[in-house]
Amino acid sequence: MPTKDDIEVTTGEQNKGVQVTEERHPDAHWYALQVYSGHENKVRNLLDKRIAENINSNVIVHQVLVPTQEVMEIKQGKKTRVTKNLYPGYILVEAVMNDETQYFINSISGIIKFLGAGTTPQPLRDREVNKILGRIDEVKEPVEDVVIPFVVGDSVDVTEGPFSDFSGTVEEVYHDKGKVKVTVSLFGRPTSVELDYLQLKKT
Repeated sequence: MPTKDDIEVTTGEQNKGVQVTEERHPDAHWYALQVYSGHENKVRNLLDKRIAENINSNVIVHQVLVPTQEVMEIKQGKKTRVTKNLYPGYILVEAVMNDETQYFINSISGIIKFLGAGTTPQPLRDREVNKILGRIDEVKEPVEDVVIPFVVGDSVDVTEGPFSDFSGTVEEVYHDKGKVKVTVSLFGRPTSVELDYLQLKKT
């Protein structure tokens, strides 16, 4: 079993896991921890500090993650890149679970409980871990998912382009393309047009 001397503690970006051992323990698994929403990074930092100070060789934690993703939002008509938690109120730890490790982690201020039924922490399934880690990997070179401030049924005015000064109703929203399909009245008939979301404002 690895001891404290086998552990190399490094500090990396919050999406990469900040506590890494040189060699993954064969009994290590990923666990989800429920924490107070909005305190994910604070709890992670406290856990990092405690791990760095830990001298109990029976407590082995490989990684601590706050899964995040970068998206594009519209603020005052401008695109802004923001970082959002994928799972608000949760952090992930990769650890060798035993009574001492469970007590060690539960003693951190801000942690509510391990995710799972009963009092025994339940490890995440491999497919869940792969999905989560895959989404974290995407953050390294984020896809610009645009958060469009319109929903189906919204009444909007067209402010730019050939349909400027027309009014209509949002029919579909295409976040991947940054487009919105709007139904306008053209020559007395309802007509669907696809417009850039920046050409619209709510009525």
